[in-house]
Amino acid sequence: MQWALLVMVIMFLIVAYVVMQGTRVAMAWRKAAEDGDVKVIAEIVDDSLTEWRSKKKPKEIAVDVWRGMQSTQLVEVAADFVRVSCQAESEYRREGKNWVESANPLQTGMAITARVAEMVFYDLPHFRPQRIQIDVYTTFRDGNGASSRACIMSTEADRSAALAVDWDEWTGEEIADSLGARYRMGERGQPLAIEVADPVVEDEAEEAPMVNS
Repeated sequence: MQWALLVMVIMFLIVAYVVMQGTRVAMAWRKAAEDGDVKVIAEIVDDSLTEWRSKKKPKEIAVDVWRGMQSTQLVEVAADFVRVSCQAESEYRREGKNWVESANPLQTGMAITARVAEMVFYDLPHFRPQRIQIDVYTTFRDGNGASSRACIMSTEADRSAALAVDWDEWTGEEIADSLGARYRMGERGQPLAIEVADPVVEDEAEEAPMVNS
């Protein structure tokens, strides 16, 4: 009986120590992010993106939207800013013997943008960015079949814009437009390429890792 109690006490002390250490680490990360340490912020964002990629697809999210969400990569960070890029392609459904496009890359990109914006604004541990930028890319093919990737939508938003969004009820298009998504459409509603600025490495962010979009 005495040995059993001793073992229980030891196990309790070990668990308490692990919890305390975890709390201290979390507090240190939060303090570093609040102080604008871009190395820590970049690590927080990158770790979160890796974790999100490993999650199982929720039933309510379309396969192509989920695939686009999982393609999200870190582009740039600053003390209060996170910029990411992701990829969007068309969604298709089967009608008899034919495959029909049910959503073009721009429509899919709006849904992806809405989901990614919510996660970056609210789901990052230890860090709450005040500004975000989401660049959506898709594949274009020329007459010879050669492919190239270009940005079709870029969304720059701050936290005040996010607070005005109804994340549960609005459609992806409504959320993207409310956040100020910038895009161009052709005569048939197809997405057209747009220009986006290259990542700017500011003094306080010059050490931050970046991924070429």
